[in-house]
Amino acid sequence: MTHRAIARRYANALYDVLRKAGNLGRARQDLEAFADLVKGHDELVQVFENPAVPPLKKRAVVAALLERAPGVTAEVRRLLLMLGEQDRLAALDEISGMFAERVMAESRTMPAEVVTAEPLTDASRAALAAALGRATGSEITINERVDPAIVGGVVARVGSLVFDGSVSRRLEKMRQRMMAEV
Repeated sequence: MTHRAIARRYANALYDVLRKAGNLGRARQDLEAFADLVKGHDELVQVFENPAVPPLKKRAVVAALLERAPGVTAEVRRLLLMLGEQDRLAALDEISGMFAERVMAESRTMPAEVVTAEPLTDASRAALAAALGRATGSEITINERVDPAIVGGVVARVGSLVFDGSVSRRLEKMRQRMMAEV
């Protein structure tokens, strides 16, 4: 089973358990916070990804971290301890991302990865979110990245849809048309 398939299985299981309990938003925050904590400490990443470290030691590290975070939901706590026992903590970031996607899809909210040549203003960010929302039928949250290589315009990815309105793409299309005419 691939790393991604494993992550999807755990994310879906957590979602199914929490949907009944009604704590999806809180669990998402707890799982993202724990994943961010791990990502922020290279030593934790190394321990969790190292196959030479026994799973029970990884579980003990998770348990020690959870002792310092008493507000973590019981379901997320159980998942994290189980990931330690099953030596699946290397998939934590993917599990967190897939779980967040599933929660957002349920609430008809979709993340949009947006690349622009310059940072968006608040007004243009709101207009872009509204336009993408109309195109997808969902509420959009924008994750913005600046890349001067696109020259101008915007490239937006919402799920599997890509909207490429960049100047560099338009120039490439123009070049292709000109080459076809020659």
